[in-house]
Amino acid sequence: MSKKIPDESGCIRILKEAGCKQRVIVHCCTVCAVAEEMLNHIEADRRLVVAGSLLHDIGRSVDNGISHALKGSEILAKMGFPEELVALVRKHTGAGLDDVDARELGLPPGDYMPKTIEEKIVAHADNLVSDDRVVSYRHSVERLVNKGALRGAERIETLHWELSKLYGMDLDVIADIIGEYPELKRLSY
Repeated sequence: MSKKIPDESGCIRILKEAGCKQRVIVHCCTVCAVAEEMLNHIEADRRLVVAGSLLHDIGRSVDNGISHALKGSEILAKMGFPEELVALVRKHTGAGLDDVDARELGLPPGDYMPKTIEEKIVAHADNLVSDDRVVSYRHSVERLVNKGALRGAERIETLHWELSKLYGMDLDVIADIIGEYPELKRLSY
């Protein structure tokens, strides 16, 4: 029997127990703030999105490279969390990684593309945060273009406009709504 999806304080405790640095926890809380603003206008499983956005970088406790998402999903699977949460963490990188990306990056074959609305929200909320700062989606697009990852940049652009349509306006407005450095109430857990 698998554990249920953890609440906010449980997620913060899990990150700390896994050995995540404070800057990773602050980043995860900032991503969660962006995701929650998306949820004000996009219908999705709030508990799953909050837990997924808080735990999306748990793999950074053991790996700061591209495989941190896979490592994070393995950590959560080993802890007995539901597959929907495990998959969300595995698929959060950029706007997903296709088979070509996975092969080029040395990842094992697997499903790294966000498909559910919850997976897409968490992946893109992460694209809208750089460290602890809410940024334009163009920040992530330009970073990938500069690395020569044009397919990944195009996927972020497509995901941005897909979710912006559901949100009812350009998601770049989120920085104006919650602030470039939003207040992070969760850090007190």
